[in-house]
Amino acid sequence: MGQKVRPTGFRVGVMEDWRSRWYASKQEFKDLLVEDFKIRAFIKKKYGFSGIPKIEIERTRDAVTVLLFTARPGVIIGKRGSEIEKLQEELQGLTGRRIEIKIQEVARPEIDAQLIAEDIAEQLQKRASFRRTIKRSLEQTMDAGAKGIKVLLSGRLGGAEMSRSEGANQGSIPLSTLRAKVDYGFTEAKTAQGHIGVKVWVNQGDYLKSDSPEEAQAGSPGRKPKRPRGRRG
Repeated sequence: MGQKVRPTGFRVGVMEDWRSRWYASKQEFKDLLVEDFKIRAFIKKKYGFSGIPKIEIERTRDAVTVLLFTARPGVIIGKRGSEIEKLQEELQGLTGRRIEIKIQEVARPEIDAQLIAEDIAEQLQKRASFRRTIKRSLEQTMDAGAKGIKVLLSGRLGGAEMSRSEGANQGSIPLSTLRAKVDYGFTEAKTAQGHIGVKVWVNQGDYLKSDSPEEAQAGSPGRKPKRPRGRRG
């Protein structure tokens, strides 16, 4: 059996930050965890079309800060901020807490694994050929500057009677290298024949490499750390 680990979860606490950042007692923890899930589900259901790869939540004693990453911030903000105010009121009604929403634009949506997975699912729901869809996604992502991409579809592909898995990859996907910035996305395409699972891995480069010379010098990936000299016991 293959021992598969989700790349983002594997890097949390090492290279990636937590998606929910707050502390609670044992009595409150389960309720706040369910509340986080409800907030994310509500936003994804209402604004799924605006390209939201992730939602981060921070809590203080008084308020909840929801950080929305989106490829189309104008859709969520609305005319003169009307949409974001409406969303804020709806979330406050859902949770009973004071909500603060912050919008952050996704700089390169072409190499974001979750957005690629959602785009493939949308094409499959429109009855597009799954092989052509995979090939197009691979080419677009590699042209956008990704180091590698892997796509895996599982389900009744092409309306077949038996479900199966088919995938393709291009470039390199070093899943065990922690400093490699491997993004992961999953969604389901709801077709007439049944649900098709869509998994996408994208190698976005190296966490330690940076454009600024100060950061590059601080974490230069090419140099090995010197071993301390001492007597062998």
